[in-house]
Amino acid sequence: MTKYTALAITTNYWNPQDDYTDKILNAIENKVEDGDFVVVSEKAISTALGSMVDESTVKLSLCARVLARFWMRLVWGYPLGMLCGFGQRLLKRLRDYPLESGSRHKQVALQYAGFWQALMFGSEGGIDGSNLPYSYVSLPLNNAESLAQEIKSQIGLRLRKNVCVIIADTDKTYKFRNIFFTPRPKPLKGIHSLGASSTYLIGRILRLKKSSTPLAAAGCNLSASEALKITNIADKARGPGSGATVWDMAARFHVEVNGVSWEMLAAIRHKPIVIVRKT
Repeated sequence: MTKYTALAITTNYWNPQDDYTDKILNAIENKVEDGDFVVVSEKAISTALGSMVDESTVKLSLCARVLARFWMRLVWGYPLGMLCGFGQRLLKRLRDYPLESGSRHKQVALQYAGFWQALMFGSEGGIDGSNLPYSYVSLPLNNAESLAQEIKSQIGLRLRKNVCVIIADTDKTYKFRNIFFTPRPKPLKGIHSLGASSTYLIGRILRLKKSSTPLAAAGCNLSASEALKITNIADKARGPGSGATVWDMAARFHVEVNGVSWEMLAAIRHKPIVIVRKT
């Protein structure tokens, strides 16, 4: 059985317009070896690319308001949340789902991910507000494969190391026998993107084995099973950053959900890169 070790690399916070390739190369120089897996957070790349939306600027629809007031508070806050085994703290947060900012978040989900993804209780279609300030949310990468290939090429050219680069998201992929499925759109080949809330519910209710989701891999020919194992190892090594959810992030800084600033995020340790190595 193959064993792995993981080294989470601490960097400063990646701001919009930062050269994330330079940041990756500077962070892993003298640490990476041939054959390593370099796992990079999709969120960090999206932020550096400026692939974000300020939810405070969107125009609300009736559908978004209904989703926030009724679907989130009454459906996820009670039957669906309890079926999924959510803890009392999360259930309370859902039952108190913020109507104004929550409606704006659902509006962005409707616009960028579609109605069925907007029915998710969070991370709709890969849209995510954790580790971002104020009312910003990051959008999922549409070109993860080409970005992974470019990072891999730069590591080869500038560091003279032959590695496999994996871009991953913390959204979960579930396993049923030899079938892997996720509510997240555009996962790595071999992982099926099925529905949204229904996929999540099946995975949670059946207590299926889950791991973070690889979106693209460059420099190696990985099966879905091995890629999931590597991204899960990387996810555990990385930790939740400023918080696993926007609620956790706000609680950490003792502010309202939309009160986290760029300065607050810059003051904590971030681990957007993990080197995973076969031993």
